[in-house]
Amino acid sequence: MKKILPTQFLMTLVCLVFISITAFSQGITTPRTPSPAATVSQTIGISTVTVSYSRPSVKGRVIWGELVPYGWNVQNFGNQKSAPWRAGANENTVITFSHNATVEGRAVPAGSYGLFFTVNGDDTGELILSKDYHSWGSFFYEMENDLLRTPIKLRAHEMTELLTYDFINNTKNSAELVLNWEKKQFPVKIEFAVDDIVMANAANELKNTVGFNWMGYSSAANYALQNNVNTDQAILWVDQSIAMNKNFNNLMVKAGLLKKQDNMMEASKIETEALAMGTNAEINAYGYQLLNQKDFDGAIRVLTLNTEKHPEDANTWDSLGEAYALKGDKENAIKNFKISLSRNPTEGTKANSTKYLKQLGAM
Repeated sequence: MKKILPTQFLMTLVCLVFISITAFSQGITTPRTPSPAATVSQTIGISTVTVSYSRPSVKGRVIWGELVPYGWNVQNFGNQKSAPWRAGANENTVITFSHNATVEGRAVPAGSYGLFFTVNGDDTGELILSKDYHSWGSFFYEMENDLLRTPIKLRAHEMTELLTYDFINNTKNSAELVLNWEKKQFPVKIEFAVDDIVMANAANELKNTVGFNWMGYSSAANYALQNNVNTDQAILWVDQSIAMNKNFNNLMVKAGLLKKQDNMMEASKIETEALAMGTNAEINAYGYQLLNQKDFDGAIRVLTLNTEKHPEDANTWDSLGEAYALKGDKENAIKNFKISLSRNPTEGTKANSTKYLKQLGAM
């Protein structure tokens, strides 16, 4: 039998002890009951804001000024420096922006950040975004890692037992991220340049499979039309769509863009071409679009064309009657609703024509 030397025996014993300690220290994943982890996310335009945090409870404790001290406070662990509140519990509260954003009026590049707050006795406070989002809580906070530090004003709020992040006051381009806990609310306004982001994203998507068919270019141009942005680029996109497959939809988008550029003569020409090839449903939908815009004469012109193309369809006459009714032309409204009822209408069309005729005193 081979003899084990004392040195070899000692090294073997050390290795066995290390392996044993390592095995026991790795433990299984178990629920974290006192301050459970949570994630909240909000889409603004096509951008997302996500907050990952832990949720401590009030549990009858005095929160502000005691559990969460006012102002900046020296930590009793880690680097033991003055630090803000970690805005939650346990690990860093982390906020992630999918695109460049504006936070409380300050530019913030896309990415993840440690989210911190301070609170003062007069309900003033401070928002801090740190480029270090990997550390545990505030123990290793370093001021030099701050990307942003800006004052905020806290609000009174209904009692919230479990610390909660939420998004409120959503608009096309913005939302307020709020932290609600105990009877205070910490508001943070977040904004994105939605139109710029959508247009830049469209340009990238059109370089891939989205750009392999007419619908991709048409939808990108239509976004520009509906949001009144970058019509020059949109004209190029819709021309590409038309070259791939000329149809009612992309011709109408081009007509709309030309109107935005005050090229009314060319817009009218393109719209006439589109209406000539439009289906019953497409023309009817365009007529209602004009009605929603309060362009009653334009809607009557388009819906009259549809009755000429599809005289057998009761719905075309019902739609035209509705346009006249909304304009206030009672005589022509009654006339067209009666034609609708004579064309063997569906139950829905019949109900609409009958309703209007009763309202107009013709039944």
